[in-house]
Amino acid sequence: MENGYKIIDIEKWKRKDHCRIYRKAVQPQYCISFELDVTNFKKYTKRNNLSFTMAFIFAVTKCANEIEEFKYRFFDGEVVLYESIDTSFTYLDEETELFKIVKVPMQDSIEAYVDLAIVTAENQKEHSTGPRNDVYHFSALPWITFTHISNTDFGIKDKALPIFNWGKYHEREGKLIMPFSVQVHHAFVDGLHIGKLANKLQGYLDEV
Repeated sequence: MENGYKIIDIEKWKRKDHCRIYRKAVQPQYCISFELDVTNFKKYTKRNNLSFTMAFIFAVTKCANEIEEFKYRFFDGEVVLYESIDTSFTYLDEETELFKIVKVPMQDSIEAYVDLAIVTAENQKEHSTGPRNDVYHFSALPWITFTHISNTDFGIKDKALPIFNWGKYHEREGKLIMPFSVQVHHAFVDGLHIGKLANKLQGYLDEV
């Protein structure tokens, strides 16, 4: 079951013009890559015996859910604002080297989320349990460090769920630096909002 949402009256909405312009674009989604300092967060996950991957998904989701623009979606032709957003991530089967898409509801604590995510991922047999609109999608690329990344384009202009990717972290001047990318729909999210997420997320990773 999807999370609750409210339908936006576009005529009274401050992003009315922006939404209409970018909804007509050939490629309305755009992607920005930047770096995160995960030095403290890596120590935190190790100290608390938490999966770095699952804990990082929680951190991004928690921060993104605090920014309204990341919770807008198109639904049945309407613009809707979800109350909260859950998670969807790729999970690799090391034996077959194939991935499955796992959906896990957001939890109140990082420990509860990590536990639920691991159990759900390990027990899911299907490649996917079906599409949902009220999720953020995550995909790790831990084998390489990248400076930019692009995602598969299925030609669905109204597909507005944000996609988050991250790569292999590496040491630089005594810090662990990790590449991170954010793909969003320009009808809802501008660079300003990605900047807010970057600052909020880095703060969380530093202070957790």
